Amino acid sequence: MASGQPGILAIWNDVGAGRDADFDTWFQGEHLVERLSVPGFLFGRRHQAISGASAYFNFYLVERPEVLTSKPYLERLDNPTPMTTMIMSDVFKNMNRTVCHRALRRGAMRGAYAVTVRFNDRPDEAALGGLLDRLLTDIKIASGEIWIVADGAGQPVSLEEKIRGGDKKIKGALMVDTLRQADAEALGARLSKEFPASEVGVFRVLCQLGRGTEFQT
Repeated sequence: MASGQPGILAIWNDVGAGRDADFDTWFQGEHLVERLSVPGFLFGRRHQAISGASAYFNFYLVERPEVLTSKPYLERLDNPTPMTTMIMSDVFKNMNRTVCHRALRRGAMRGAYAVTVRFNDRPDEAALGGLLDRLLTDIKIASGEIWIVADGAGQPVSLEEKIRGGDKKIKGALMVDTLRQADAEALGARLSKEFPASEVGVFRVLCQLGRGTEFQT
């Protein structure tokens, strides 16, 4: 893992039919606060899809990728609460969950909408960095990040993942925040053409929680 860079836990998922309210109750009432209480967790943000293959997207920013294989975090994963067990077994569908390092961030702000590009092969970081630099010349773009999969050798399969039946993984991702929905949708259409072999999603922010201003680093 790249301990000199912040870590990212990137998650895309669907939910069972008619179970969105259960997902809301769990995430808002228990899960987000619980995760942010783990040492090293700095920020979490949840999104709902406007377009794309996954209904929801959320991510956590941590001090370094090793936080996501630390003893306190793994103890949470292997001792899920009753509500978490219900969500993992009955609500979550098509889980895509990957531990990454944040290879690059451009822009100081976060927006109300996010466009994500999921790569099944390791992306060209230099090319994506150049793309972000060009995008950030437009005031409509708030910020952008490049995430690259961390070494999976030290990532055991947790009880939570076993309950879900296993997770899909990515090799990398691009996330770009915009100020307005129309700009996110336009960018999503553009990136779908630029990366036709990748999954592009457009999302609106539902909620976020962070420790002071640390999530901006």
